[in-house]
Amino acid sequence: MATILIVDDEPENIELLNRRLSRRGFTVLGATSAEEGLCVALAERPHLILMDIKMPNLDGFDAMRMLQADPGTAGIPVIALTAHAMQEDRDRALTAGARDYETKPVDLDRLLAKIRHLTGAD
Repeated sequence: MATILIVDDEPENIELLNRRLSRRGFTVLGATSAEEGLCVALAERPHLILMDIKMPNLDGFDAMRMLQADPGTAGIPVIALTAHAMQEDRDRALTAGARDYETKPVDLDRLLAKIRHLTGAD
């Protein structure tokens, strides 16, 4: 099954998604900052990244641009996660390199469908 990296500055969000995704057979890695997420992505090469947008220091938009700019991580699909459901946030995330976008609180069934589609785990 696919390995998923969750990058979110709220450890509770990582733990919640970790439990839900692990029960469905995914291997889950976590990072509590965008900087840590970039390091984990490069070292572990997950099949997919769930990237929070609003984080201190380096935000998810900049982290996605950095992932896309690095040949070692450019091919990893990213789903942007945010509490903001504004069209402009979605557009910014897609422009920054996200392959898809999901609002918080996460609709798990919808998120799982996106994960399966992007990782080929249909």
